[in-house]
Amino acid sequence: MILYSCMETQKYSRRVLFLIFFISLFNYIDRQALYAVFPLIKKDLLLSDAKLGFLASSFMLVYMCFAPLVGYYGDKYRRPLIIGVSAVFWSAATLCTGFVRNYAQLLFTRSAVGVGEAGYGTVSPSYLAEWFPVERRARVMALYALAIPVGSAIGYLLGGVLGELFGWRNAFFIVAAPGIALGIIALFFRETEEKKARVGTVSFSHYAKLFKNRTYLLVTLSQSISTFSVGGMAAWMPSFFVRSYGLGVARAGLLFGAVTVAAGIAGNLTGGWLADWLRARNKRSYFIIGYLSFFLSMPFGLAAVLTDSLRVSLTMIFFAEFFIFMNSGPYHAAIVETIPVSMRSMAFALNIFIIHALGDALSPSLMGIFSDHFGLSLAIFVSILYLGFGGITSILAGYCYEKDYNCEGSRI
Repeated sequence: MILYSCMETQKYSRRVLFLIFFISLFNYIDRQALYAVFPLIKKDLLLSDAKLGFLASSFMLVYMCFAPLVGYYGDKYRRPLIIGVSAVFWSAATLCTGFVRNYAQLLFTRSAVGVGEAGYGTVSPSYLAEWFPVERRARVMALYALAIPVGSAIGYLLGGVLGELFGWRNAFFIVAAPGIALGIIALFFRETEEKKARVGTVSFSHYAKLFKNRTYLLVTLSQSISTFSVGGMAAWMPSFFVRSYGLGVARAGLLFGAVTVAAGIAGNLTGGWLADWLRARNKRSYFIIGYLSFFLSMPFGLAAVLTDSLRVSLTMIFFAEFFIFMNSGPYHAAIVETIPVSMRSMAFALNIFIIHALGDALSPSLMGIFSDHFGLSLAIFVSILYLGFGGITSILAGYCYEKDYNCEGSRI
């Protein structure tokens, strides 16, 4: 009977992983399709690079501001309910993007996408992680994080191809539908036993406690540095290939999307597997993988901008993204490990707020302004140099983890 129960739990956990992965996948498809059609929107609505960049920044500003509120309710109520409603909401907002006729309307609909994604992003990582044992969480969270490069790549591909074939508005109609269906399915999933067995009340005052957790804050700061650089590149690399190598919108999206998905799959899986393997030998494995990912990605990213060869640039971008994606699974697992179950949604909510406030809420717009004055290549070059600070904060996070935790439980 016990064996049957364990097998049922394992089977259900795989269903949860499947559902969360595919909702995340369409999360990033909806988000990144915008960037692939930047050149088409720029021409149609007569926008500057600064205004295009602010479309991405406005989404992130709304996303990060709504996250703390939803995180509080995520620790109080059923997370599958929040996940489902959020997916339906952002998909509907994506659908409405296709109806806009001016910049103000476009700004509004993209900001609305941020409201829905804030609800999903705050509760899904902890919900998924709790269905799996600690020794497998880095790998599971790496699989969850695969949705970022895979969804982004599909978003670039679909956005570019559909935009050229049917117009950029129709591209948003097509990519919005699956998220609505998946959101409805999520409503019927059940909560984890770990969450049900939680003791204690949930209060907004718990956010103040999170600021006392040095390891958590340093992990979050490291992620914000990664998010600044990667978010800026995600917004502007297709345009970089269009301007630097004379590619069409569809081909630029295809090439960058293909490189991103390949590097994302390889980097996430490698990082998650290495972190779990190294953890049996060194409890700081999450942070070791973290600082290596930052330092190793930099030279390849810089080379990608400096070369005159499209083939070399794509190769260098692959390795830069491969290494930076390696920290996704380990750092998600580190947050789950170092935060009590009663506060995990709030922890991811604050994490979202900080990484985007200091990361890609700023970088697309700042890089757009920088590009208008000094050129897009130099804007991308500077954003890659910034990754070096992430390596430093990752080293500090590992030091604080070793000092503050006995590796058996969590503390605030």
